[in-house]
Amino acid sequence: MSVARFRQGFEWLLETIVIVLVAALTLLVIAGFAFRYLGASLSWYDETASIGLVWLTYYGAALAALKGAHIGVPGVVNAMPPRIRLPVIVFAECCVLLFFVMLAWTGVQVLIVLGNDGMVSLPWVPLRLTDSAIPIGAALFVVAELLRLPQVLRDARGRGFVDAEFLEAISQAAADPPTSRSKKP
Repeated sequence: MSVARFRQGFEWLLETIVIVLVAALTLLVIAGFAFRYLGASLSWYDETASIGLVWLTYYGAALAALKGAHIGVPGVVNAMPPRIRLPVIVFAECCVLLFFVMLAWTGVQVLIVLGNDGMVSLPWVPLRLTDSAIPIGAALFVVAELLRLPQVLRDARGRGFVDAEFLEAISQAAADPPTSRSKKP
């Protein structure tokens, strides 16, 4: 299997997970609101919704990493000469990878400490399950960064980085020009 096909499959997997989590969280919030409105609040709603948001954050962060959609300052990096830009990018990528490897390792240590503890509102649901998003999400982030690394290195050596958000803002502005608020007579 080629790296490109693996990346496509990995992206599809992350997108599917994020879509399922968004749909589940949406349904959970609607159900929580409806039950509370009807005077029969769900005792487990708040804790479960919080955990769902954590899962969405970690898996969504891995997807954003794969797409290169995290906050950055490409203008500053692009202003550097390529011979300086490359070491700066390599250093930054190493810092990111080191952080998420440490987060994954620490997350596993936390799961070990949790033992057989359960959620407060649903004691039969193990905390190891609910908190597994931390090490799994961190590991997925590392995989995403490694899959994107060759393109990052090419961009650092070449013409620089494209600011995707800037290009999107320009295309939206071109598609929907502002209306004139004041007309001169």
